[in-house]
Amino acid sequence: MNTAIIKPQWAPLTIALMVLGFIVWWPVGLAVLGYILWGEKFGGSADKAQAFMSRQKSRMGNCGPRNYERHGYSRQSSGNAAFDDYRTEQLKRLDEERQRLDEEINAFHDHMANLRKARDREEFDRFMQDRNGSRQGFGDYQPPNNGN
Repeated sequence: MNTAIIKPQWAPLTIALMVLGFIVWWPVGLAVLGYILWGEKFGGSADKAQAFMSRQKSRMGNCGPRNYERHGYSRQSSGNAAFDDYRTEQLKRLDEERQRLDEEINAFHDHMANLRKARDREEFDRFMQDRNGSRQGFGDYQPPNNGN
């Protein structure tokens, strides 16, 4: 998409958004007004906005409980070696606890899936028994005995 949906100009859509912004919360209305008045001066374009959004998404994708070393949290020194060792040890313990909890969650989901399968099997068997019992001649059919 090469054109911006909301352009910084006095258009019915931007005016409506500005009025709605003032109704909901006045700083939002001011922000829309500022965008209308000075949006072009900041060189805003759809390509720049798309590049900004993709950068933000990649940054957000890298954030998480297991990516603390990637962002330098474990490399930042507090100036106290004992505290840095303590922090590293606690972060490692928390990561191990997170992994253990993830394994428990997966085991629980497997258990629930097995319960659902067993319940479905019981319902199907009951259905087949009721269906075969209600039909004449099908409920008491026994396969031939080939051994005797």
